[in-house]
Amino acid sequence: MPRPSILNSIERKFILLIGDLLIILVSINIFINHAIDAEFISWQLKVGVFAFGIIAYLILAYILEFYNLEKVSNRRYVLSQSLYITALYVFLVFIFTVIVFDASFWRIPLLYFLFLTPIQISLWRLFFANVFRVIPVTKNVLYIYDSNTHESLKEDIAVINGDGANTFYQVKLTYSLHHNTDIKKRFFLEAADKIDACIVNIKSYNDMPKDLEKMLLRSMLNGKEVISFTSFYENTYEALPIKSHNDSFYEILQFRNKKIRYVQRIFSVGINFSIVLITGLVFIVFIPFVLILNLFFNRGPLFYTQKRVGLHGKEFKIYKFRSMVVDAEKSGAIMAKKNDARITSFGRILRLFRIDEIPQILSVVKGDMQLIGPRPERRIFVDQLNNIIPFYNVRHLIKPGITGWAQVKYKYGENLEDSIRKLEYDLYYVKNKSVTLDLRIIFKTITTIIFSRGA
Repeated sequence: MPRPSILNSIERKFILLIGDLLIILVSINIFINHAIDAEFISWQLKVGVFAFGIIAYLILAYILEFYNLEKVSNRRYVLSQSLYITALYVFLVFIFTVIVFDASFWRIPLLYFLFLTPIQISLWRLFFANVFRVIPVTKNVLYIYDSNTHESLKEDIAVINGDGANTFYQVKLTYSLHHNTDIKKRFFLEAADKIDACIVNIKSYNDMPKDLEKMLLRSMLNGKEVISFTSFYENTYEALPIKSHNDSFYEILQFRNKKIRYVQRIFSVGINFSIVLITGLVFIVFIPFVLILNLFFNRGPLFYTQKRVGLHGKEFKIYKFRSMVVDAEKSGAIMAKKNDARITSFGRILRLFRIDEIPQILSVVKGDMQLIGPRPERRIFVDQLNNIIPFYNVRHLIKPGITGWAQVKYKYGENLEDSIRKLEYDLYYVKNKSVTLDLRIIFKTITTIIFSRGA
């Protein structure tokens, strides 16, 4: 008997969003009609508050990952994070109404709006989480591989089954292209009703047997998901696979001729000009304070410069406020760690609030860096990593950045494994660079600085 239809992650997020918006719209409507004095109510106020309320909620929800289904399934998150995020939101709506419309309020209805809306959102999300504990949420997967991807079979299956980021796929059956014909026929009959999705990870699609192609086509016609391992990994983890893959250069990056992205270019120029202007002023303001504190708590040079590898593999100088001891690399080049013993006490404060990064604005002014892009590494580490990790040099196709997708998505890099994971995010950015993705990075960078998290 076929398994019931399973809602995918996008459909579940949409249901969650609709529920949130309905509660918000009803709450705002009650807020306007009952909490605000009648003499202040007008169509301008209604349109303004409704528009601000929806836009503010969507931006806040996006920045704080309010639709991360892994977090939503966690009851503790629902009862804590949902409360304070929604409370922050309704407070912003209230402040907006006070500042823009200078309205007068009835206290009891206003308190209802401020306190009950977060509780209503949290209860709805708790209900949502409990419903999907009952409804099937995991797709049974048929994983198809060949001799080229056989060595990484266990690792690939572990990636599909999830490491906390993915909870929607579970490999139930595996199939090698080298099974004999009798096994194939029996296998196809057994798999037909047991699987919801097929994930294909083979070196060359030209080697795909015709009967297997027909089976996959039938699966697609029956509404089942058929995707490549690369597409699965990219959609699930927002990164590109490096280790657990058939190492096909074209499968990874799917290069194709594209028209010049004028909107992207204009956005990049605008955002870099803005960051130079704003950060330049901040840089000028901070120099005296850092200089004075450096004399007492971090004796030695105020700045440190270092050569890094940038666009097309060319080296350039990067500038930072010094946060380590003067002779930090007397024994040779060592990759920095999160709790590196070489970091001074004052340097930890600089790093905590990302103040040490501010002088990099000089590299942006010189044209060696931009706001968003892969973080530049030193030549010695680039050469080592390029010999070990496939495609490492691809990250040099664009200018390095002060912040980037790898910085906001992954922890502080300390070893080879971390470098591989961060490269997966860098390649994803190189392939999918867009205004939308840049905005996501900017928002996530802001929250990283505010909450002192990330790399």
